[in-house]
Amino acid sequence: RSLFIYITSVCCSLPDLFSYSPAAGDGSGIEFSTASEGRITGIRVWEYNNYWGGYISGFQLRYESNWTAEVGVNSGNPMEMILYDKEAIIQISGKYYSGYIYELVFVTNQGRLFKVGQSNGASFNFYPIQKGNELRFLSGRQNGSGITSIGAHWSGITYFKLNQA
Repeated sequence: RSLFIYITSVCCSLPDLFSYSPAAGDGSGIEFSTASEGRITGIRVWEYNNYWGGYISGFQLRYESNWTAEVGVNSGNPMEMILYDKEAIIQISGKYYSGYIYELVFVTNQGRLFKVGQSNGASFNFYPIQKGNELRFLSGRQNGSGITSIGAHWSGITYFKLNQA
């Protein structure tokens, strides 16, 4: 009987474990998604600098020990953050302006910040609705020169482990 109660409580609470932070930016170009198996363990971001400033030209996420395909382009200055054991991304903020994402700031549950880009434009701030959830993947659009919009998908790691079985 206690197993039935446990399964029922897990089953009934699954929808509450997922949230989405709607995309910021103008959204032109081709859609992307970094969805993959496992936990995010690293971030690599390219910033393209020109006469008018810089914007985010591309990025990759690392799941466990595997990097995703590059989103956007890998031109410009690459910056990278590797997460510690049990560290997770719990907030993303940034700025967008004139068709591109100009700044990304990733915050972890251990208080570390990873800031890339120029502080230029309108602000956005993404975080999970449920306490204890973490970034699972990013989605949005890119136009071959840079990232034009970005959204964040959050979940508890338990949700994904149950659904991979």
